Amino acid sequence: MSEERDEGVNQDRPGPTTFVDCDETIRRLYAYLDGELTEQRRAEIAQHLDLCGPCVGAFGFEAELRAAIANRCKDRVPDSLVERVAAALRQESEAAAGEGS
Repeated sequence: MSEERDEGVNQDRPGPTTFVDCDETIRRLYAYLDGELTEQRRAEIAQHLDLCGPCVGAFGFEAELRAAIANRCKDRVPDSLVERVAAALRQESEAAAGEGS
């Protein structure tokens, strides 16, 4: 792959100016899904996904997988534990306030 293609300017359409290939799109898919990319890089990846069936398929699969995991992997914390942690935090906060006086 040439540097010209990697750094090429896309003058045919407005928007991203850096070419993003399938390998880079797949490598950055998790960062894209997590919102960890710059606006420029997000726009480049989004443009690639708009134009590439295989990559948009991978994106859809990963997005659905994450949603399924998030929905099914929710642990319920017992109310008694929540109350004990809250009480311990209050005690620590009060103790810290008392030390600062």
